[in-house]
Amino acid sequence: MPVCIDAVRVVATETAQGEDSTFVALRAAGTTGWYGPVTAEIGRYVEAILAHTALGKPVDDHRGLHAALRRATRADTGTVASWAVGAVDCAAWDLHSLLVQVPVAHLLGATLQRRVPLYASWLGLDVAGRAPNEAVERVSRDGWQFTKWGLRRNPAAEDRATEAIRLAAAVKAVAATLVQEAAFDAVFSWDPAFTSLFLDRLDPASVRWLEDPLPECDLGIYRVLAMRAPLAVGERLLLHADAQAVLNVRLRAFTLDVVACGGLTRAVELVTTARRLGVPVYPHGRSFVPAVHLAASYPDAVAAVEYRLQWEPIRQQRYAQPWLPTRGEIIVPNSPGLGATPRSC
Repeated sequence: MPVCIDAVRVVATETAQGEDSTFVALRAAGTTGWYGPVTAEIGRYVEAILAHTALGKPVDDHRGLHAALRRATRADTGTVASWAVGAVDCAAWDLHSLLVQVPVAHLLGATLQRRVPLYASWLGLDVAGRAPNEAVERVSRDGWQFTKWGLRRNPAAEDRATEAIRLAAAVKAVAATLVQEAAFDAVFSWDPAFTSLFLDRLDPASVRWLEDPLPECDLGIYRVLAMRAPLAVGERLLLHADAQAVLNVRLRAFTLDVVACGGLTRAVELVTTARRLGVPVYPHGRSFVPAVHLAASYPDAVAAVEYRLQWEPIRQQRYAQPWLPTRGEIIVPNSPGLGATPRSC
């Protein structure tokens, strides 16, 4: 007889104001699998829409569980629904791993690379502002595979051409400071016209990639932009989105978020497709823990995982066993479990 999920809980933990504080728990055979922290809104969605769907499903049938969760959310293409499915899915992988006492990475794929390379991002530092060179140099000395910096447009700037020149100059200054190329993230703050002005002033060889310049994922515009500069997209790809269309844009980097896209079960499918199309995968850092397991299982497809210098150390304080990087990499434990068990419940 298969071991089936017999309980689904949503647990609120104590946290500082503004931090995610909710964990999703699945139980079977006296063992609990966890994923979090997520927002309270995502937790409420799990309780209201997905908990009943997960009950009674075999713990080791990840495709079957995921298909049922997809059906339960087929009329909801929103962000919360996609994250909720991803949270339940990741908790199921944690539960399965604990029950069979096998590392999650072994369950995901045939290989296990215990040393996963990381790249560091610091999106809150205004590299186009005053004297960021000292901070850039300090981060670059920590052994990361490479670094990524925020490049937000100033919405108050009246002269768009001058603003494009300012940001292009910031890219040039960072490139001169670093010994390796850097990526830049516009954080959805540009529009097509401004992006074109910026690219007119950019040497594409000076950047690893330009990430998410547009508020919406307009594939037609992104196809044009990808012919002018290295482009990274994927963080906002949700459960019911057409991933094949995104991957056909000729991306320099596919930055999927493992939980937001629908969880590890779907992330494996996306990585397999990206590998077939020759698109390197660099998972988004908000889902750092499951992203590391994915990278450990598919080292030939996942080049590095994002480590968000501003936020990930805070998130790691939520866990019973925090994950700490060393010299630009993380060592994947050779033990069962995802590693997202909360520190306190």
